[in-house]
Amino acid sequence: MSKPFEIFVSVPPGFETLMQAEMLEKGFTGATAIDGGVTFKGHWKGVWRANLELRGASRVLARIGGFRVFQLKALEALTIAFPWYETLRTEVPVRVEVTCKKSKIYHQGAAAERIERALGICGYTVSDDAEIVLKTRIENDYCQFSIDTSGEALHRRGFKEAVGKAPMRENLAALFLRGCGFDGTETVVDPMCGSGTFPIEAAEIALGLKPGRARRFAFEQLATFKAEMFAALKETTPQSSDLRFYGSDRDAGAIKGATENARRAGVSDVVTFANHPISDLTPPDGKPGLVILNPPYGTRIGNKKPLFALYGTTGQVLRDRFKGWRVGIITSDAGLAKATGLPFKPANKTYSHGGLKVRLFQTDPL
Repeated sequence: MSKPFEIFVSVPPGFETLMQAEMLEKGFTGATAIDGGVTFKGHWKGVWRANLELRGASRVLARIGGFRVFQLKALEALTIAFPWYETLRTEVPVRVEVTCKKSKIYHQGAAAERIERALGICGYTVSDDAEIVLKTRIENDYCQFSIDTSGEALHRRGFKEAVGKAPMRENLAALFLRGCGFDGTETVVDPMCGSGTFPIEAAEIALGLKPGRARRFAFEQLATFKAEMFAALKETTPQSSDLRFYGSDRDAGAIKGATENARRAGVSDVVTFANHPISDLTPPDGKPGLVILNPPYGTRIGNKKPLFALYGTTGQVLRDRFKGWRVGIITSDAGLAKATGLPFKPANKTYSHGGLKVRLFQTDPL
């Protein structure tokens, strides 16, 4: 595929414009936000770089081609004629996923059977547990083939072995940090840090580390992969930073896990974790920066009432001790955010997080 092709970077609903901003900042020209993600035109090197460098991405799909089709028989014939050799390797199994919408071919299972049979005729092995996933979308009688080039979801950086309750995914932490205006040049404090995702992600941004530096990707199994070129892309020299990043939590086990996660990520020198409740929180030395936290939401029936006191205490501590700091709080409940007493700006936009609709409540410097 010598010509540029469409590449789709997926994110949960609500994060599209933040993802687009990151991509434009990192040189992905023509990045355009659409429902569910961001598209751009590029080559395979762009696919590799998107997987390796984009902090906010969930997955990267390569749109490798397609055709108009109206019948299952034609779908099979056209699939056989498709130039799979340009992308797939015969010795690497592939899994087929099909969705149909507003098309004469409407039965997803029947369409998948025809595509799988065609691939078999072409010499490829189809397996339900294959790492390479061929995503086929038949919409308005057009069949679009895409390869999921990521494999495991991109929030799995390869460092977080210790995970607490209701964890914040790394890619969403990066997007929320961006939503708060964080660019790696200020201190970040998370007083309910759990497994340490916000401080660790902030530290990696400040040090210029590539999020995919320690993991593998599905595209390494494709015919288009060039190991030496990708190795050159992975090479990077960490930036120096005088900043430190802080997390605390009342759960001692969470702090132990967060400390180990930071060590595995290679950011222990700039990240500090402490075990104490929000009531004992004090600002670190130095210039004011950003306080960001993802408190409990109490979404289960009967669990919300005690949280109003927690949010109230949080707001009181931040108002009294963190003059000049900005605050970002992620929660699904505007009433809980209001209980902090903090002067939040309007937060009308919703984001999808763990199956819930949440908002990012932000203040100007207190």
